[in-house]
Amino acid sequence: MKIHEYQGKEILRQFGVPTPRGQACFSVDEAVAAATALGGNVWVVKAQIHAGGRGKGGGVKVAHSLDEVRSAAQQILGMQLVTHQTGPAGQPVRRLLVEEGAAIVKEFYLGMVVDRAAQRVALLASSEGGMEIEEVAAREPEKIHTVRVNPATGLTDAEAAQVARDIGMPDAAVPEAVTVLQGLYRAFVETDAMLAEINPLILTADGRVLALDAKFNFDSNALYRHPEIVAYRDLDEEDAAEIEASKFDLSYISLDGNIGCLVNGAGLAMATMDIIKLYGGSPANFLDVGGGATTEKVTEAFKLMLKNPNLKAILVNIFGGIMRCDVIAEGVVAAAREVHLHVPLVVRLEGTNVELGKQILAESGLPIISGNDMADAAQKVVAAAEGK
Repeated sequence: MKIHEYQGKEILRQFGVPTPRGQACFSVDEAVAAATALGGNVWVVKAQIHAGGRGKGGGVKVAHSLDEVRSAAQQILGMQLVTHQTGPAGQPVRRLLVEEGAAIVKEFYLGMVVDRAAQRVALLASSEGGMEIEEVAAREPEKIHTVRVNPATGLTDAEAAQVARDIGMPDAAVPEAVTVLQGLYRAFVETDAMLAEINPLILTADGRVLALDAKFNFDSNALYRHPEIVAYRDLDEEDAAEIEASKFDLSYISLDGNIGCLVNGAGLAMATMDIIKLYGGSPANFLDVGGGATTEKVTEAFKLMLKNPNLKAILVNIFGGIMRCDVIAEGVVAAAREVHLHVPLVVRLEGTNVELGKQILAESGLPIISGNDMADAAQKVVAAAEGK
């Protein structure tokens, strides 16, 4: 689950990380009122969407008067903001953040992710703030400093201070940088985040250290522990099909291909998409029905896939371990009949009760194409999608 920048900053402040003063706005008049309440003579008007690169797309503007605030809000609010993370279609802007301006002396990067190999939280820090960390890693990897934090001790004062010095924070600002680093770590751990990023973290002309941006992604499996974070969810920023899938406990992600995939197990789903690509096809979705798929779940999965106007064929790839092949076959048959399936359907079954499952499909009277193995099924569904 993702949240907006202004929501991320609310979380950071709860953990002692200083941010510029600002206010979320949903209209041009609210933006002007926010700037008036903040005072000063420089404000920043920022588009709030779940994507990076907003500034490059025209979604961040600096204003030096209330009239400029109004003009910036009018330009940004309602625009179709296109960034490298939105795709060519862009994302409509429905919310703004109006913040006080800051006199920036230096920009830094801070980020935290889970290092699965080390089984620890990894802190990434760089002197190259304001840039995509992937670009820095490719061009100047020596400028990225990494600390894998011992969960028993947390991020220590010594570790945080060393990181601050490594990225070029002046000595006078190191104590405040330590507060920011440790606050970000605690925010990451205590909210069950998967990603926490401040880019840029800035040093101001008067020596303050501020989080000028905030990005958080959360582990959806842990949201039951955080109703306060669930309350941040903005359904307007999420794919409608993915929202519908979550109601039925389906793991669904829309893609830009034309072959629907219905699979049990995330690993098998990834392998299925890979083999479709290998044989020249393009997956229309990632869809994991899990180990306890019912007829209802399979039916809803079919409905989701069929809402895609680009869909040309469907591949059902099931390995029956916990999930029996006869149960999934019954679900596929029932679903195909209920939704009046109008695209070719290829089914590959393997595992528990596989012969019974194949018998159910064969006796269904439906034009189901059987795949003998993954390679055979992939070749058949690609051919079917091409009308062969």
